[in-house]
Amino acid sequence: MCLAVPARVVAIDPATDTATVALGAVTKDVSLALVDGLEPGDYVLVHVGYALSRISPEEAEKTLALMAEVARFAEPEAQGDAP
Repeated sequence: MCLAVPARVVAIDPATDTATVALGAVTKDVSLALVDGLEPGDYVLVHVGYALSRISPEEAEKTLALMAEVARFAEPEAQGDAP
């Protein structure tokens, strides 16, 4: 199973065909080899260092909210606490 996460494009370097993306406070440089025509502020799905596709801000926010909700339920088990 593969997991791609939504991230916001904060900067683009056309010389290297890469973008800096942000997911919360975390930033990462990713390849744009698979996606054309991005602008800072766009959202992309990121998997293993590649932007796979552009997604709408609404879809990104919805997915990030669902991921946060899942993380809240998983935290007690991950820390070894009983609910």
